[in-house]
Amino acid sequence: MSSNDRIVSPRLALTLAIVGLFASAAHADSTPQTLPFAQDWTNIGLITTNDDWSGVPGITGYRGDDLTSATGVDPQTITADGTSSPVDVNANQTNPNTFSTGGVTEFHLTDPVVALTGSGTADAPFILLSLNTTGHSGIVVRYDLRDLDGSADNAQQQVALQYRVGASGSFINVPDAYVADATEGPSLAGKVTPVQVTLPADADNQPLLQLRVITSNAPGNDEWVGIDNISVQGGGSGAVNQPIVTTCPALALQAGEAGSVTVAASDADSVVEGFSLTGTLPDGVTVDGFAPATADGGSASAQVSVAAGTATGQYSIGLRFTNNEAQEGTCSVDITVAAPAAIVPIPAIQGSGDASPLIGQVVSTEGVVSAVFPGLNGYTLQDDAGDGDVSTSDGIFVFAPGNTAVVGQRLRLTANVTEFNTVTQLTSPSAVQVLGSGVTITPTDIVLPEAVEGELERYEGMLVRITSPLTVSQNYFQGRYGQVTLSAEGRMEIPTNRHPAGSAEALALRDENARRRIVLDDGSTAQNPNPIPFIGADNTLRAGDTVNGLTGVIDHGLITASSTGPRDYKLHPVVTPEFSRDNPRTATPTAVGGNVRVASFNVLNYFSTIDQAGASCFPTSTRSDCRGADSALEFTRQRDKIVAALQAMDADVVGLIEIENNGQAAVNNLVAALNASYGGTVYAAVGLPVGGTGTDAIRQAMIYKPSKVVPVGSAISDTAAVHNRPPLAQTFAAANGERFTVIVNHFKSKSCGDAAGIEADQGDGQGCWNPLRVQQAAALQTFIQQLPGLGGAADVLVIGDLNAYAKEDPVLALTSGGLSDLAAGIELNYTYTFDGESGALDHALASAALAGKVSGITQWHINTDEPFVIDYNTEFKPQDLYAPTAFRSSDHDPVLIGLNLLRTINGGAGRDTLTGTPGDDVITGGEGADLLTGGDGADTFVYRSVRDALDTITDFDPQQDRLDVRQLLAGVTTGSDPLTSGHISLRQTGPNTMVLFDADGSAGRAAARPLVTLRNVLPAQLGSASFRY
Repeated sequence: MSSNDRIVSPRLALTLAIVGLFASAAHADSTPQTLPFAQDWTNIGLITTNDDWSGVPGITGYRGDDLTSATGVDPQTITADGTSSPVDVNANQTNPNTFSTGGVTEFHLTDPVVALTGSGTADAPFILLSLNTTGHSGIVVRYDLRDLDGSADNAQQQVALQYRVGASGSFINVPDAYVADATEGPSLAGKVTPVQVTLPADADNQPLLQLRVITSNAPGNDEWVGIDNISVQGGGSGAVNQPIVTTCPALALQAGEAGSVTVAASDADSVVEGFSLTGTLPDGVTVDGFAPATADGGSASAQVSVAAGTATGQYSIGLRFTNNEAQEGTCSVDITVAAPAAIVPIPAIQGSGDASPLIGQVVSTEGVVSAVFPGLNGYTLQDDAGDGDVSTSDGIFVFAPGNTAVVGQRLRLTANVTEFNTVTQLTSPSAVQVLGSGVTITPTDIVLPEAVEGELERYEGMLVRITSPLTVSQNYFQGRYGQVTLSAEGRMEIPTNRHPAGSAEALALRDENARRRIVLDDGSTAQNPNPIPFIGADNTLRAGDTVNGLTGVIDHGLITASSTGPRDYKLHPVVTPEFSRDNPRTATPTAVGGNVRVASFNVLNYFSTIDQAGASCFPTSTRSDCRGADSALEFTRQRDKIVAALQAMDADVVGLIEIENNGQAAVNNLVAALNASYGGTVYAAVGLPVGGTGTDAIRQAMIYKPSKVVPVGSAISDTAAVHNRPPLAQTFAAANGERFTVIVNHFKSKSCGDAAGIEADQGDGQGCWNPLRVQQAAALQTFIQQLPGLGGAADVLVIGDLNAYAKEDPVLALTSGGLSDLAAGIELNYTYTFDGESGALDHALASAALAGKVSGITQWHINTDEPFVIDYNTEFKPQDLYAPTAFRSSDHDPVLIGLNLLRTINGGAGRDTLTGTPGDDVITGGEGADLLTGGDGADTFVYRSVRDALDTITDFDPQQDRLDVRQLLAGVTTGSDPLTSGHISLRQTGPNTMVLFDADGSAGRAAARPLVTLRNVLPAQLGSASFRY
């Protein structure tokens, strides 16, 4: 026992429990009041609101509905409880002659009072006093009955006084307090009838004594009787021999159900040591296990048990406790064994609709426990025979916290039918009987997609086996709620990623997605489960992974974090799912070719300002605009992941989206970390643009490799007012001098916020702010047209997060305006996943001049396929699977584009001496014996006919240079390897190699003719890869 513990006597403990119980009642303060007690109603502020007694300690009024059904009934005979009738008081009334609402009323008269009158509804209104008479005996009750009604009414208004010990059971009438008619009339008022009575001895020394003054509905028109000047006093005080206090709970069972209750007794100043029956026991009822108290105030107890075979009926078991002072206390255990309720089959409870036809009813049913879910506080019960109707489910969820159900038990129970968040379930189960065990429920085989959306309703609560192969479509909530979205027939695509919004095809795909989808749930409402369910190799479960065969119970509920978000069918597995890694990680993105590589990467709020107390971010200079890491540790984790991704992409130019708009601070921080990972200066940041960086907390930025490209002029931004994150444009020159312009964009989000009117969600799949994004697309088109006059190049690459999927209006506006969607040929084109459906928000579009120079494009799926739980954040992670890798470095996938930006150098008809650039060149010597030097870079030397022969190449690099003989071979070979067919052959001439051309190949009779001599290159260094054919 700690120093703060207190020893409380049993009687005081009971008193405190009673006080707590009654003090918590709504609209009343029924705390037992100590003696002496008085109330004269002079304070009219005690009652101010109808039916609210909370300002009157110890007194509550009740309307007494249905305590009797006749008029003129002697209130002395009305002794039933009555506290389940409405709490009643008509507050602030002033005229008892005209106010006719029966029940209890407060009258603001010259002498204020609370009064009673009966009516057709108020059959026996009363006021109830709750008193604590501990330490008192000879309890004296006084009050005045006042005739308030001076109207023409003249009823015989009877008034009685009753009492009881405790808060339940019938009342005991006090005959000496009965008044046969407390009123006179007609048209008379003012009569006062004093009442004074001493209560019987069993009212003495009680922690809770309840008194009530009661009238009844008189024949004719009832009159108002005030109950005034109430006084309750103890006639004696001091040492009182405390009584034995008994506790004998009632027991209600159904036939065939066993049960028991514990009876107890204690005496504050004596030892309860004896126990006996006061009558005989019926068959099937036993009383045993008596344990006497061991000290004054201790508790004695015994067990009353009812066997399962006890006959139906009502039984009262009389018990007697005695103490060491020759006192006794008696009580009765009232037992009810009810006849078995009619069994309502589970399919009948479920019905064939979305909701049960029996909502709100209490039913008895039977079934087999098919699964137990402690994390859902219940279990599923299934009718193993079913009703043969495919439209009704044979299973149902039973909400029963702390249950002891075991799979395979056959149970009979009684419960309430409710709809909880769209799911029919049974609640508050009682009379639970185990009828058997070891029963097996065979899962019902089902396939997806559903024939119609909502078809799974017929399996709600049932044990099923989904035989269709399923694909992981989303794992965003895997670590937060233990949910993974699955789909049949492969991954789901955002309808507007493939079809224009509102089109028949888009609507059909939306319906198809709904029918294909089901959510795998871990069978628990707990958040942030530990361990994280369904995680596989490398601490991930990737979208695109598959599972063949799932067994579990069908449920329905939320599939997003929003309480108002979409709901769908879920499966709680009873057999651990086994996933196949069908979508493995890749350490680097797929090669895109080209001599310049450009990437678009949304880095998810990369803020060098930590979002912590005292932080200040643009534009409000408050913490509310800080969106990034919440601690230095989180920032380090975020930066390490992004650096790992950038290093693996190894792009020459990178457009960054969602960089903090704090000048160059955030982007310079990232560049410094990236260069540190290389051990030298590899990247640099493009400077702040002419035109500004907008008014949002985030902006776009660009970084580049100075060894590969050089900025031409300053960066510029589009100053059109429609942008709060203006597009950022920078022109670059490759090593060979070829120029191109990159524009990085971040259009308005789909999130609704304060969107209204046409900017609100129109229900066509494009989200909010779609018209604004269309305006931004139009402004971007204008900006592109202005670029040549601002120093831009004709080769324009538009990248970034357009917050519009591939077939939505903003993207279609750009492609119809002349830009080519470079990812249009990708079969599953996505960089983002929402609600289990994937699509491309991050785009790469090329001008007409650039489109033909694109060597490749890839979307590197390092983020949207990965669980959100492995990201850099540290909160909500009892199991932290973070690793400083590229995976889940952001929420969008990066896009990588390869460009063939080659300098073309052409000779004339005679002998030329041509020299290439330090970059990649395409050199055509033309007719005549030309002397060609490629210089640095990967150079291509073009031969169109035999008239271009007899050239010499001074610096051919077998590792990267190529001879393009496609035109030369046209018409003489079918495109097979010319070295194999003999159309091209190699001959060593000293340290050099002569390349020869044979028009009819090795099989023909024509002789091979010299084409070009490669200085300081041996035939062994060459092969098929040295040629383009």
